[in-house]
Amino acid sequence: MYSNGLILNFRQILKPKTLRFISTTLPSAKFKNESGSTLNIFDRNTKNLQRQRAAIAEDVNLYDYLKDEIGFRLADRVFDIKRKFKLAADIGCNRGYISKHISPDSVEELILCDVSQKNLDTVSVMDGIRVRKQILDEEYIEFEPNTLDLVVSCLSLHWVNDLPKAFKKILESLKQDGVLLAAVFGGDTLYELRSSLQLAELERRGGLSPHISPFTEVRDIGSLLTNAGFTMLTIDTDEIVVNYPTVFELMWDLKGMAESNAALNRSVHLQRDVQFAAAAIYEQLYGKTDPETGKVTIPATFQIINMLGWKPHPKQPKPIERGTGEVSLKDLYKLDEIIKEIKTVKNDSEGR
Repeated sequence: MYSNGLILNFRQILKPKTLRFISTTLPSAKFKNESGSTLNIFDRNTKNLQRQRAAIAEDVNLYDYLKDEIGFRLADRVFDIKRKFKLAADIGCNRGYISKHISPDSVEELILCDVSQKNLDTVSVMDGIRVRKQILDEEYIEFEPNTLDLVVSCLSLHWVNDLPKAFKKILESLKQDGVLLAAVFGGDTLYELRSSLQLAELERRGGLSPHISPFTEVRDIGSLLTNAGFTMLTIDTDEIVVNYPTVFELMWDLKGMAESNAALNRSVHLQRDVQFAAAAIYEQLYGKTDPETGKVTIPATFQIINMLGWKPHPKQPKPIERGTGEVSLKDLYKLDEIIKEIKTVKNDSEGR
């Protein structure tokens, strides 16, 4: 897939774990200090300003390639659910990365929610879907209880300070047997850039500063959804690798996507000598040479956590009671023999 002169590769990249000096993953974006008060990790005003600026940029279309791909995949997952949802909400819709791919066969009415009116004005949906537009900050999700059949979100919830609260609010807004389908960046996102910046600052400054915001791990998403009250969870990950000419194009595109660092303790200024050192380290550690053209590119890995959760309903499938199984796991190696034996017993009983 080609976009903005870059190649999107869907493949695995070797991750040298020895270069991960700092843990940047949190089960929740909030933590408590010694006094017991809750502290925010992300500066929501900064993040909203970044999104507003990206929305009004003249070249905003150039930076849609990654989120468009992820939005298309999410919309395809909505289509896989064989149900027509009467009322759905797209939280943090941005420029409609999911909404423009949703089929009227899947959704009757869609509420588009974003912090930017400019984004809401530019979103387009397929004919046949009724649309409502609403200014909404993902930090403060408010809908009437038990009104929505489906909630979708594409790459916006990872900037929320209180994910447990956000998930609970979404659960409250859903009807029984309603569905949450969302995608966020995972903990392995931009590990190449993080490692290169850490090594560059160690070499040039003798210390480290946080330049990349923390991301949530897969295991934490499952716990958060379960604690919020969702059932029948499905959580999986994708890895999308984008090849860039240099680290500078990567950082420029992150700014255009409004995915720049918005952590409260971030280091705003990145010195020029550190930038050039990071670029050299990045190319040395991760650079790939095209055998045909001889050009060197650098890969940037984006780990996508996809989550699917259902609001409980009495008629939903439930696990059988513990201890009611008829076959031990230790006998799985002879499963074929057990099945043949069961079929033989069944045929004998029918013959009688």
